[in-house]
Amino acid sequence: MSEIKNLEPKAVWNNFDMICSIPHPSKHEAKLAEALVEFAKKHNLEHKIDETGNVIMRKPASKGMENRKGVILQAHIDMVPQKNSDINHDFEKDPILPWIDGEWVRAKGTTLGADNGMGVAATLSVLEDNTLSHGPIEALFTIDEETGMTGAFGLKAGEFKGDILLNLDSETEGELYVGCAGGIDATIVFDYKKETTPVEMSGFALNITGLKGGHSGMDIILGRGNANKIIFRLFKALEKLGMRISEINGGSLRNAIPREAFSTITIPTSNVAEAKKIVKTVGNEIKNEISIVDPNFSISFEPTALPANVMDLDTQKKLVRAIYACPNGVMRMSDSMEDLTETSTNLAIVKSTDKNIEISALLRSSVDSAKMDLAEMMASVFELAGAKCSFEGAYPGWKPNMKSPILETMQSTYKRLFGKTPAIMAIHAGLECGLLGGVYPSWDMISFGPTIKSPHSPDERVNIASVKLFWEYLVETLKNVPVK
Repeated sequence: MSEIKNLEPKAVWNNFDMICSIPHPSKHEAKLAEALVEFAKKHNLEHKIDETGNVIMRKPASKGMENRKGVILQAHIDMVPQKNSDINHDFEKDPILPWIDGEWVRAKGTTLGADNGMGVAATLSVLEDNTLSHGPIEALFTIDEETGMTGAFGLKAGEFKGDILLNLDSETEGELYVGCAGGIDATIVFDYKKETTPVEMSGFALNITGLKGGHSGMDIILGRGNANKIIFRLFKALEKLGMRISEINGGSLRNAIPREAFSTITIPTSNVAEAKKIVKTVGNEIKNEISIVDPNFSISFEPTALPANVMDLDTQKKLVRAIYACPNGVMRMSDSMEDLTETSTNLAIVKSTDKNIEISALLRSSVDSAKMDLAEMMASVFELAGAKCSFEGAYPGWKPNMKSPILETMQSTYKRLFGKTPAIMAIHAGLECGLLGGVYPSWDMISFGPTIKSPHSPDERVNIASVKLFWEYLVETLKNVPVK
């Protein structure tokens, strides 16, 4: 039993602790899905696993609440698997180890999975508590939200009877989300030939570490360093000395700003001293540029065994220039909502194999035409360099409905509970609401949750006090759902 089980509300923290004990990275959620089925059986809940792998449960209305609109509580059961490089952790086998750090709960060197484990835990707490007042409840636990929204894409019409969807996947308590960005995945491939390493070369490991990274939607506005862009900036500076790339491995997930990049390169032995000066000079320039947002940024440039092969020079030149020129970060802010990113892109992964270099990016926008324009912009850069570009997995945004009945109810409920009006927001991230609303266009949808900081990174943490407020608000909202 971990220490978080003694936190309040105990039901939510106990359920979250159970979730942490079961490995559930994206595309490996089967064990957690099985645990949810066992939970449903224990509490005599109607349940099923649909053909996509989503877990669905149903709980009848409490006595006297049968005339209320039906509510679907929705959360995803996968988590982003990110860890610090000095941590030995297998996300497919090892449990997450939560611990209390003052006002926060975080994990030991890994992502915590509060995104979206807290939403799952709160839903389970509603389902098991027979003292609550609520209308008909349906629960939708989707799979693989973080890497493809597979569960949302696979949801079929006619499965649900409810009228209101409460998505429990937002990350700032006191904010109600009524809209989100759509997205599309970019995959770029450079084929290359191996060449024997030229003579009179020295091998070096050039590595980028210490960046904060974070959620490629929520945190992109913070201007944090992108390890891939940084390392290729260094490559560009070193090319004039005859640098050759042997291996590159930067980033690990499309929806996480890359925190680290590792490479093996060669430098003509006669130019090693000059190369060290360039790395120091350019490194200091970058440190100065991002010192506020990424104070722990670090570059290491250390001798290593001379690799037998390097990338052919023609491909290397095209790769370095294309990545150096590739759009990255915030492209445009919203004209209709203050401080909201409209369009952005995250150059997430650059990874070499024996035959090619694969580049992955996630493009987001609340304006579909802007999203596709950005895709064409990125394709233009890489196609000029001779790479193959493909775009897939597009999902729509969620258009705000400011006349939503459940929004009105939740605004008044929050003010009555806490004495202030909740902020009405849209989010620059791919909430499943966009896809779910496409299948069930009549659903009235709101997204909310506790305060979670630095999701998609090992700095992820959830605020303890906000979980209590989130739970009280959810319970009171269910009690005040409009009548049919």
